[in-house]
Amino acid sequence: MQNILVIGFDTRNIVCSASRAGYKVCSIDAFHDLDLQECAYASALLDCRTAKELHQLGPSGIKARMAAFGLEFDALVPGSGLEMLDHNSFSCNVLASCPDAIQKASNKINLSKRLEALGISHPQCYSPEEVDAIEYPVIVKPAFGGGGIFNRVARNKQELLSILEDLFRLDPEFTEQTVVIQDFLEGIPTSVSLLSTKTEALSVAVNEQLIGIPWLSRLPFAYCGNITPFRTGRAKEMEALAEELVLEFKLLGSNGVDFLVTETGPVVLEINPRFQGSLDTVEKAMKINLFEAHVGCFRGELPDKPEAKCFAARGILYSDRELFIDRKLMDVILREKGADIPLRGTVAEPDGPLTSLFSCTPTREEAVLSLEKGAKRIKTFIEYQMKKRRECLSPVKKI
Repeated sequence: MQNILVIGFDTRNIVCSASRAGYKVCSIDAFHDLDLQECAYASALLDCRTAKELHQLGPSGIKARMAAFGLEFDALVPGSGLEMLDHNSFSCNVLASCPDAIQKASNKINLSKRLEALGISHPQCYSPEEVDAIEYPVIVKPAFGGGGIFNRVARNKQELLSILEDLFRLDPEFTEQTVVIQDFLEGIPTSVSLLSTKTEALSVAVNEQLIGIPWLSRLPFAYCGNITPFRTGRAKEMEALAEELVLEFKLLGSNGVDFLVTETGPVVLEINPRFQGSLDTVEKAMKINLFEAHVGCFRGELPDKPEAKCFAARGILYSDRELFIDRKLMDVILREKGADIPLRGTVAEPDGPLTSLFSCTPTREEAVLSLEKGAKRIKTFIEYQMKKRRECLSPVKKI
């Protein structure tokens, strides 16, 4: 197997991992970042911005785009947004769990029912029809995916009804069937990254999740990156639970399970049946190529369990305004030696991801400090540029 196509909303980390593993990899995604293009043999822009647009693309649209590369693909790897792609529509291998397994694992309401049956700690889930039975506070989120950007906390019935109304107005895809309401719990957001075959599962790393970090994003629940490893006395318990779940849901390859580490122990939040955003930090800290390991899972092979060599951190810096990426801003971003580098001449949307910052250090504290300094340098430059533009637009005072 040599020629690989990766397709999804954001594929940079998968593409670069596959390239490092020696594959000839092509990509179709919605960001088309500079570093993705440098890693890929060839790449194309996916002109879809919502899940609905992505689903409307369908197998025929994907096959047309595959043909444009002029390669005979050995395998297709679905990324975020296309996890439930119909495998039977393609002549090449699809290196992902079957759509039925992914559907069951990724639906938060279905997952809650299964966790209840298994006796595994999880937040109580409600549907919008159960507003009179809810105990507050609760968090409202999409039933599938979301990256935290739509998550809202309600502390009473009035707030909940207002949030539901806002979400339904914000996006017609939000309905009573596609929104889930969960008990809002306090704790440390974490995840376990796993590899699994049909019969075995291996926890590769326990990660700390950076959620709603104020110096990275204005959004209180936005996914802002990871730190690998997360040191906790609960690690083995979390790894065992995660391995049980991926085998229970018959998931294959690289998958993740999100936890909240509370005072009473780990609570399962959701399953991510695909490559996760933690791919970069897991590879850097554990010295493993996750794409190669993912491919091995479909041959029934698992690697040896790796050990952390450092603390690897990724911070996703979001733009707080509509931002034109000019040459000067590009130069500032490139000096940070991060990833997800936007193309010059493009526009970053308000509260959309701007770029990713990395650090690999002996301690967690040093890793976080390095990210914070990098974010501050970029934001300071942006503020300086904005100030200059405002001054240029100000009317000249008469003497």
